[in-house]
Amino acid sequence: MSRNEALRAVARHVGTEATGGRGLGGETTLVTLADDRRVVAKRGAGARATQAEAAGLRWLAEHGDVPVPAVHGADDEWIVLDYVAPGAPGIAAAESFGRGLAALHLRGAPAFGSPPPGGPVDAWMGLAPMRNEEHADWPTFYARHRVEPYVRTCVDAGLLDRGQAAVFDEVCARLPELAGPPEPPARLHGDAWSGNVHWAADGRVWLIDPAAYGGHRETDLAMLRLFGTPLLDHVLGAYADAARDAGAPLADGWTGRVDLHQLFPLLMHAAVFGGGYAGQALAAARAALRA
Repeated sequence: MSRNEALRAVARHVGTEATGGRGLGGETTLVTLADDRRVVAKRGAGARATQAEAAGLRWLAEHGDVPVPAVHGADDEWIVLDYVAPGAPGIAAAESFGRGLAALHLRGAPAFGSPPPGGPVDAWMGLAPMRNEEHADWPTFYARHRVEPYVRTCVDAGLLDRGQAAVFDEVCARLPELAGPPEPPARLHGDAWSGNVHWAADGRVWLIDPAAYGGHRETDLAMLRLFGTPLLDHVLGAYADAARDAGAPLADGWTGRVDLHQLFPLLMHAAVFGGGYAGQALAAARAALRA
């Protein structure tokens, strides 16, 4: 990636001269402005990717429940965001994040699968395409747009055979009974793995890099568990307390549905990265059927 391209994108969207920059990894550049502010310029996977991220950040920021970086601008290639300096995990920050995430989820969404306002139906989660199409119930949406497409990709790539794919077919057929009590659609971050839970120097937890949509709140909670979010017991404890205090406690047995909600990210990782993720997804599907 050309550093000069990132500097030009920042100047175009912020309206202030960019004086320097350094790579943060991948397609992301930390840029210093002439007025000493710092912003981040990210090159997306395409117009839908940058539009989806910008719309998602704005939607999540609407009520200030959890801090997210401000969007300075986005185009078909670039998104420019505030830079948030990193810090260390702490219990107070973890508990505040848990309470804020509960409030964010309860802001709701128009439907299961609804994209953020202004966001595209055909969006992205990291490097994977992700379709946000509205449905009246979560089991139908989850099967059609979060499980079945990625199972097909894994079968076509030789990562799953037909017999293994049948396990996912059974999960999808039984989703109405496996999903627990019906809930209204929640406002999800959508990709809440530990790398997108940003412990900041200001003593707060910020959410970055969303793949936001209307979904089931247990999906975000399952994603937090998937790759080892620090101080997770404090996050989840504060979340459960806040949800209960708001009159919307987590449904009984939600911890037994973690495998069900982890199917999507595991299948998505298998479709993009291959390796052992297909086996992990298959194990999670079998565990979901036993729960």
